[in-house]
Amino acid sequence: MRAVQYHRFGPPEVLRVDEVPTPRPGPGEVLVEVWAASVDAGETAFRAGRLRALGRSRFPRRVGGDFTGRVAALGPGVTAWRAGDEVWGLMPHFAFGAIADHVAVPERRLARAPKNLSLLDAAALPSSGTTAMTALTDKAGLVAGERLLVRGATGGVGSIAVQLGKALGAHVTALAGTRNLDWVTDLGADTALDYRTTGPADLGRFDVILDVVGTEPTAYRSRLTRHGRMVALAFDHEHILTSMVTTGLRAALSPRRLKLFSNNPSAARIAELTESVEAGRIRPVVDTVFPMADIAEAHRRLDAGGVRGKFVIDVHGGRSGT
Repeated sequence: MRAVQYHRFGPPEVLRVDEVPTPRPGPGEVLVEVWAASVDAGETAFRAGRLRALGRSRFPRRVGGDFTGRVAALGPGVTAWRAGDEVWGLMPHFAFGAIADHVAVPERRLARAPKNLSLLDAAALPSSGTTAMTALTDKAGLVAGERLLVRGATGGVGSIAVQLGKALGAHVTALAGTRNLDWVTDLGADTALDYRTTGPADLGRFDVILDVVGTEPTAYRSRLTRHGRMVALAFDHEHILTSMVTTGLRAALSPRRLKLFSNNPSAARIAELTESVEAGRIRPVVDTVFPMADIAEAHRRLDAGGVRGKFVIDVHGGRSGT
């Protein structure tokens, strides 16, 4: 089968499509024929080697954290699925490899794919959707009537957080670029502000701040109300390891005010995302669909910034004979 891999750290050009053995599902695992997968902006730091201190896996390394597809085979002990079922899900925590023809994953990493979306469009949601849900509901405890600020509102997680915040009954303020202000308003933002001309000091107070940018954390935390909560989902990419350590220490000292987590959703959370999509509370935001062969171009454009929602890789459409 085909799988996207890189054999050394470096720029997007290190990514290539290799022929590798098709995995076999082990006990409790499901083999999924992948239809599509999303491209996660967070993976660019791993590919470039900026997070090499956190990784222990050997080369070649793979990319892709979430996927949609159809069940191809079942490992011993799996009874909840049948061959041909349409599913979506995530790779095991801190594992990558979804941008491939097949993946073998624990059945707890899967849920039924939404019936109201194509498998191609749905691929934009498993990782970003579960991240936004966990951030706003479990970590921040956002409730109706509260004021929510989404910083980085046009990205994969931010665009979902705007929708979800509105669905939860919050007043949503979105920070975005000038060309995206009307766009995030259409997603559900009550107020859309240009981040280039609106600094922290220009903002009011918020009960919850969702930060998907990572710079100026202290200045933005100062905009919290007395009982406000900030969920940090990004770090300063220019000083990423230092930013991670500093933010982690601050979260440990003020756990009620600053929240950190690494998205590792349960099967119930992935199924909850399916329900939210089918109920119309969340919809995917797909910027561009790329064939697997153009994975390096997708990463180049991620590095350049300005993505609306997610890039999606059409895995199924590039198979021989399809």
